[in-house]
Amino acid sequence: MQRTRLSTLVGQASQRFSQWIFNPWRRISLAVISLLFGNFFATAISATAGQTAEIDILIAAILVAMVELISWLYHRSRSVEQRTVLPELLNSFKLGMVYGLFVEAFKLGS
Repeated sequence: MQRTRLSTLVGQASQRFSQWIFNPWRRISLAVISLLFGNFFATAISATAGQTAEIDILIAAILVAMVELISWLYHRSRSVEQRTVLPELLNSFKLGMVYGLFVEAFKLGS
């Protein structure tokens, strides 16, 4: 690949971001934000899919497939010695989403 200004800029930006994310407090804060966004996503998707009540089974199948894919990616990245932040953020998003769906189910059941 040629060393253009754009490729140099992208490389430097990704290197600075990886150095920035190396701090444990920033990593935890991003994980908490991802967890809360997953909770918000669960509330939004259950409210949107619940309005029409026609595609509930399809949405449930898509969410289960998404949860399984994220779990597979997370555990696969844990076996490799390469430490990246994306699988951890996806896993915390998944946890927030599952928690949000359980909360919505309890709200509907009561």
